[in-house]
Amino acid sequence: MATLKELASKEEKLAGGHTSCAGCGYPSIIRLIMQAAKYPLVIGSATGCLEVNTTIFPYTSWKVPFIHCAFENSAATVSGVEAAYRSLVRQEKLPETNIKFIAFGGDGGTYDIGLQSLSGAMERGHDMLYVCYDNGAYMNTGIQRSGATPKYANTTTAPAGKVKQGKEQFRKDLTAILVAHGIPYIGQAIGGNWKDLTNKIEKAMEIKGPKFLNVLSTCPLGWGTNSEDTVMLTQLATETCFWPLFEVENGVYKLTYKPKTKKPIVEWLKLQTRFKHLFKPGNEALIEEVQQDVDIRWNKLLKLCGEI
Repeated sequence: MATLKELASKEEKLAGGHTSCAGCGYPSIIRLIMQAAKYPLVIGSATGCLEVNTTIFPYTSWKVPFIHCAFENSAATVSGVEAAYRSLVRQEKLPETNIKFIAFGGDGGTYDIGLQSLSGAMERGHDMLYVCYDNGAYMNTGIQRSGATPKYANTTTAPAGKVKQGKEQFRKDLTAILVAHGIPYIGQAIGGNWKDLTNKIEKAMEIKGPKFLNVLSTCPLGWGTNSEDTVMLTQLATETCFWPLFEVENGVYKLTYKPKTKKPIVEWLKLQTRFKHLFKPGNEALIEEVQQDVDIRWNKLLKLCGEI
């Protein structure tokens, strides 16, 4: 596996000068993914923060072939490009090389709007990697709730007030949905653990067939956090087991990081203003409900990984 020094010595495939907010989680995630991939890349991205901030006409931050897709069809577009490439190779119109195809989408374009497109591409067996950068809401269009938004988070379409306490539903377990597709490789990662993330990318690049990676990405604006806390917040999400790091290879679960001491979820919640209403007197039961959900999901994962 590549060392940090080796990754840093490679030519950047995502140029600086994009318009991402200070402290945004996805630029470092994208950079690490492309630095860890050892092959020529073709990238597709759904409409969202990533596309908007890196392709301000007439400029682009991408130093690899890049295709902008609609909000709902990043997976379909990249699967079509992959199929076209294989067809041209069969017709001997192109030489066969180790080109790798990666589709990116935020949680809005993956959990919700693009789920049908993603499911279809995975079911058809395209040799591609889909990466979801999950910041827990439709951040690019005004911080509306998505299927990835944690329960009780305050958003513009599920606000916390006198009647309701933010989003009323627990977040969708998209990673489990992708596991149910029976594809060769699925992983969960964070930008705050570069080694775990790049190891998973290197492994995925060597596996033929459809792959999926779900990466937690901070949004200082939508989360209400300090820009300088980006890395720490993703690490704390892992230490509290809100966002476990694991992989599923050919149906076999494996933890790739286990906290020495599992921290209470309140340590993560209190750093984000989207949850500040939970700390008002009388809302203690809501925090306990969130903790119970984290505990249930974590214990289920430990069993699946053969840890208990």
